[in-house]
Amino acid sequence: MRTSVPRRTLLTSTAVGSAVGAAALLAPTAALAGPGGGRPAASARFTVNAEVLDGGEQVVSLTLRSQALPPVRKSSLSTSTFSVHVRAVNPLDGAVAYEQDRTVTDARFEGGGIVLDLEHGEGVAGGGTLLYTRGRNVLLDLQYTITQDEPLLHNGNSRAVVIESFEQGELSDPEVDAFSYHQVDGGLNYRLFTPSGGRGRKKALVVWLHGGGEGGLITPSHSYYDNEAPLRANRGALGFATAEAQEIFGGAYVVAPQATSAWMQDGDGFDPMIQAVIDEVVANESIDVDRIHVTGCSNGGYMSLKMVAEHPGAFASQVPICAAADVTDPGSGIHISEDAMRAMSATPTWLVAARTDTTIDPLENTVVFHELIDGSIMSLYENVERDGHEFPGHWSWIYVARNDPQFEGVHLWEWMADQSL
Repeated sequence: MRTSVPRRTLLTSTAVGSAVGAAALLAPTAALAGPGGGRPAASARFTVNAEVLDGGEQVVSLTLRSQALPPVRKSSLSTSTFSVHVRAVNPLDGAVAYEQDRTVTDARFEGGGIVLDLEHGEGVAGGGTLLYTRGRNVLLDLQYTITQDEPLLHNGNSRAVVIESFEQGELSDPEVDAFSYHQVDGGLNYRLFTPSGGRGRKKALVVWLHGGGEGGLITPSHSYYDNEAPLRANRGALGFATAEAQEIFGGAYVVAPQATSAWMQDGDGFDPMIQAVIDEVVANESIDVDRIHVTGCSNGGYMSLKMVAEHPGAFASQVPICAAADVTDPGSGIHISEDAMRAMSATPTWLVAARTDTTIDPLENTVVFHELIDGSIMSLYENVERDGHEFPGHWSWIYVARNDPQFEGVHLWEWMADQSL
């Protein structure tokens, strides 16, 4: 049984930000006096637009919509017309995670509204939608306030147009929102991307298993399990849903289960739960069961190996990223025997890691797995760097999400797409 789960409501209040002091600051507002002598009230509703960068999701712009905007002279809008402030609250304890002004880098009319681009990028503070706390990435309650500092001018008579109040709407991230919400009855949350073309020709399925920070936090003090972080913390699952990847695979479903804790805490227990997600998707969608691929990072890299070990012959390929497993100690909670590793030679395997990984030593893990799995491919990067920004060495999933690994002139996604049982 599959049940659709509605998307998480970000704000429990209307999060209205008033343009405090706008009437006093904007002298021309007297020109807006209505027939009764009062100034007509103008309000706007705005959408918080986000994008998942290599380092995680950030709010990149706000889109304002108001009935007061259509007659506004476009030339009267500038980056100094509105100022933006954000307050981000930890949903676990109500504490303020950060609070600051956001820099408006561009302001333009678009689609009948106003778009305010905000400064963002790797290393830019104040844009993140997630907070890493208690070993988990949790989705912040974002409270944005917009203030109009300069008047907009009416296109016909040059009167000032002032927006009195601003109501915050939903968080919008088209890539993330393309994944529907689901939960196996009595089992795991998962998000599912459905390729274009509907239920026609059967298509491949990519199973993305997240890292340790993207699981739930279910403890005596917390009950946090919201099906959000696996898509927002990095581009691991999203990469396979891009137009580029979809063209390479000829259309592919992408499923991202969410652990209730962390995969490595109970690999034996999570194995059948992940399989239940796969079985449900296969039962309900048009899946080519000969082209089911499993991949994941860190905790999810371990779980990828675990799934292949427990279900030999079930996966067309596996791509463990910065994975960890103990091949020598049967008493270890993440034990996968050397024999089980060697048996994976029957499953096409591409391992990815970086030498600068200080979280999981690639020489004691990825390199060892490569030596045990006959015929496996290994991409061992010197570090993790993209567009001039160096990331922690553990974050080698960035390369997979951008289809960077290649072997003998063939890139990873093309290689995966060619694999079949």
